[in-house]
Amino acid sequence: LSPSLCRVYKKTSGNESIALYLGKRDFVDHVESVDIVDGVIKVDPAELEGRKVWVYLACAFRYGSDDLDVIGLSFRKDIWVKRIQIYPVVGTNPANTPMQEALLKKCGDQGHPFTFTIDTNLPCSVGLQPAPEDAGKSCGVDYEVKAYIAKEADDPDEKISKKDTCRLIIRKIQFAPGKVGAGPKADISKNFMMSDKPVHLEASIEKELYFHGDPIPVHVKINNETTKVVKKIKITVEQTTEVLLYQSDKYSKTVLTEEFTFTVIPLLSNNKEKRGLAVDGRLKDEDTNLASTTIIRPGMDKGMQGIMVSYKIKVNLLVSSGGLLGVLVPFHELKEKIPEMNHMHKKCISIKCCAQICLHPCR
Repeated sequence: LSPSLCRVYKKTSGNESIALYLGKRDFVDHVESVDIVDGVIKVDPAELEGRKVWVYLACAFRYGSDDLDVIGLSFRKDIWVKRIQIYPVVGTNPANTPMQEALLKKCGDQGHPFTFTIDTNLPCSVGLQPAPEDAGKSCGVDYEVKAYIAKEADDPDEKISKKDTCRLIIRKIQFAPGKVGAGPKADISKNFMMSDKPVHLEASIEKELYFHGDPIPVHVKINNETTKVVKKIKITVEQTTEVLLYQSDKYSKTVLTEEFTFTVIPLLSNNKEKRGLAVDGRLKDEDTNLASTTIIRPGMDKGMQGIMVSYKIKVNLLVSSGGLLGVLVPFHELKEKIPEMNHMHKKCISIKCCAQICLHPCR
């Protein structure tokens, strides 16, 4: 970003004593490291009345809308919180980033920079798509930068007025790893009564990583040595979402179904009405993508991820007078994952073949 800053995100407190400035709201998880969160707080000390100014960055899991809070309970669980005292200044601050230098020019002498480093084991922003009639914030994982005026950083007995706070929601988005591995392959054979030879079905994809909106070629190979007729080839893409924090929920939802189509493109735009579908974190009503596949590095605590997302491609053959023959090829998406999984036909035979496919949130 150039020092001129083509766009600045700003929130001012109700009493206008503090203002929060950010140069961007998307921060990238590069797998091995995460972009630092660098911003500036503008402080007018005239109405502080001896209190201090703090800023925190919080990663939280929301498992209910605000309108459900009828008995004083919070439907929000903090996964990770870090706080910094902004005013009066204490200690020494790291060198300002180019972003902060540009923001300080806008704030003048009342500007105070802050920098947060997000742990690499924290989840990316992801939400469960609400139904059209649902109100309030949706269930999911989000990140919040909040500046506030208080005597102490986190005193449960001190009530902080809304007019003394300002906040901005940001997103931690996952970028795909640079290396792309070979795609998975799965195969299955099925024998039928009155036939001594099988129908063999093989399905494969070219690579394990894909970008949001990219076509995914699915290679299907059929060797039919019977007298049966293959009447239909059906390809579906299913999203599996596992909610970890408040209970062990795991469910799948179809995001694409094609018949006789061997290139598939799973898109959120075709699934706007599906309640509970996992999507990348939203900022207000901005467009987003299907949630990216959760990447778990060695040693990471799965319980801290809040919501884990994966995808699979399923290829089904409908064979005359012989039932359904199926192959499942699961795959992951990346930083673009719920009721029960549809029951397959009782004669359906499935084989699972795990492979990671990352749907990159942006280019």
